[in-house]
Amino acid sequence: MIIDVAGGDGGRGAVSFRREKYVPMGGPDGGDGGRGGDVVVIADATDTTLAGFRERRRFHAPPGGAGGKSLRHGAAGEEVVLHVPPGTVVRDADTEEVIADLDRTGSRAVVGSGGRGGRGNTHFASATRQTPRVGELGARGSGRRIHLELKLIADVGLVGLPNAGKSTLLAALTGAHPKIAAYPFTTLHPNLGVAETSMGATLVIADVPGLIEGAHLGVGLGIDFLRHLERTRALVHVVDATDGPTGVEASVDAVRAELGAFSDELASKPRLLALNKIDLLEEEPRRQLGTRYPDALLIAAADLEGTDQLLDQAASLVAEIRATELAVALSQPGDGGEHRLYRHRSRRQAPAVSRDGEAYVVTSDGIERLVAMTDMDSEEAVARLQQKLRTAGVDAALAQAGCEDGDTVRIGELEFIYSDDG
Repeated sequence: MIIDVAGGDGGRGAVSFRREKYVPMGGPDGGDGGRGGDVVVIADATDTTLAGFRERRRFHAPPGGAGGKSLRHGAAGEEVVLHVPPGTVVRDADTEEVIADLDRTGSRAVVGSGGRGGRGNTHFASATRQTPRVGELGARGSGRRIHLELKLIADVGLVGLPNAGKSTLLAALTGAHPKIAAYPFTTLHPNLGVAETSMGATLVIADVPGLIEGAHLGVGLGIDFLRHLERTRALVHVVDATDGPTGVEASVDAVRAELGAFSDELASKPRLLALNKIDLLEEEPRRQLGTRYPDALLIAAADLEGTDQLLDQAASLVAEIRATELAVALSQPGDGGEHRLYRHRSRRQAPAVSRDGEAYVVTSDGIERLVAMTDMDSEEAVARLQQKLRTAGVDAALAQAGCEDGDTVRIGELEFIYSDDG
């Protein structure tokens, strides 16, 4: 799901002077503009899908209020909060950079920062300039396209080839009712169920579509479900035991290869092997499988045979993983169990000059912001801008790039004619 977000623009700083009876030479008293509102994405357990963004895909936070006289500051723009399910990964849609991984309820990410408010003229007073008529415009809020991707959060993921019996096992363990039939690819989307062990512990179990060769390249339902498996703490590899020892070995190897080709993280996840449909085997084939795979669990999901043992082992494995995760979390300084807050910050750039046709383009976040916040209708503000650009090294960078008198220079949305006045 791709949406457009933008923080609100900052409010304009005021140009005002104190005017009171018997105070004929009152100084500047213009207040600052308010900061624009942020666009924030927050993980909310009451949301289970991203379907709410299908109807509306553009979100713009309100601007900050303008500053006023008597040092009155403008009000800050209100925050726009977008609720997403826990497990949502937020990426920059253009660069695919991960902005935030909202894997816990309450995790927040600022995806569109509001612009800071412009300063009022009180900030520009000095001993030699006691009546400044300069007030900044508010900075523009940052905007971008973001990609929201939901990955299921489950304790255990059921993995295996099509028709291995994963959906039947999910129903046996959790009471979930996924679509089940005796042909491959019955499951076309992930299913979730909650299982309770004999000791009262609960596990969230995910049944995902069956793997086929090339899944890591997107073949079949491939990548769409492999991403969900990244969220699970452990895997249960479900294999159709009726394929015999040779078929079981081929299935184990095929799934292991696909998981490893997708990511090292998936390949290294703790895993249990469950040989399913043993109720369809004679005693001797069952014994052979037990000898060849001594650590495997022999189950018949349709008859609930061995499913309690599988659930208990899975719960024990997950408990160990959770304990390790908790120990790691407690060792992180400053975490304290609070929700995470992500705020994207752009890297500052030194002035860079490039050519765009006949124009010289100056690129720098700070300089572009300075230009955008300058009131071009004020001669005093423009003079201050020229001094700031010179101090920041823009004039030197333009000269080094070959810019001469009369050439066109562009900074952000501003174009002007370059003049080397020495």
